[in-house]
Amino acid sequence: MSERDQAPGTTHFGFRDVPVGDKQKLVGEVFSSVAGNYDLMNDLMSLGIHRVWKRYFVATAQVKPGDRVLDLAGGTGDIAALLKDRVGATGELVLGDINGAMLRVGRDRMTDRGNVRGFEYVQCNAQTLPFPDASFDLVTIAFGLRNVTDKDAALREMHRVLKVGGQARVLEFSEVKADWFKPLYDFHSFQVLPRLGKLFAQDADSYRYLAESIRKHPPQDELRSMMEAAGFARCDYKNLSAGIVAIHTGYKV
Repeated sequence: MSERDQAPGTTHFGFRDVPVGDKQKLVGEVFSSVAGNYDLMNDLMSLGIHRVWKRYFVATAQVKPGDRVLDLAGGTGDIAALLKDRVGATGELVLGDINGAMLRVGRDRMTDRGNVRGFEYVQCNAQTLPFPDASFDLVTIAFGLRNVTDKDAALREMHRVLKVGGQARVLEFSEVKADWFKPLYDFHSFQVLPRLGKLFAQDADSYRYLAESIRKHPPQDELRSMMEAAGFARCDYKNLSAGIVAIHTGYKV
């Protein structure tokens, strides 16, 4: 069942149906729980390959020195740190995240790396961004869209704050395409991952939710249609690692 098939007033929280108003709080609790172990979480979920995916995501982005970039769900700063070299000393990077704990982790990491200038940290909801129209040359969101309650609203907001000619990029877990790999992937997601979460982070439930949230996220073609409905042009996607993740791209024209 997709999110568009939900009963009125409800949405998915993993495999559970919950009132729309409750999802933000529940997701917030998950990410407050995993904030201190976020790298570990991504390593366990992706077998460490998330670092390669993120580098490719940034390396293929439409961005140049002096650009202003918004990275949504960017609390830990992984994407922003990679983008820093692309925008240069004259560029500006805004890290937006709804979760204060995640945002603090990112700010502390940036400070530890000596990345102080050119960064701004904003606690915000992707569905109602606190930025003027046409504020950014590039908007990115990596492994965050599936946790947004109203994805259509978030995509519309990403489109609104982009400048004409600007690019939006979404990196997200998606639908595995290789039939032979699906049973192995499911076994890792639902049997291995929660146990690893309990072993290394004393938190099986959060890791179980994260695996479930991937299965409820719109697959590649549906998300492309959602981006088109939000106003983006030239929408396309590229599967990585047999569709474990996909990079979606759209432009404001």
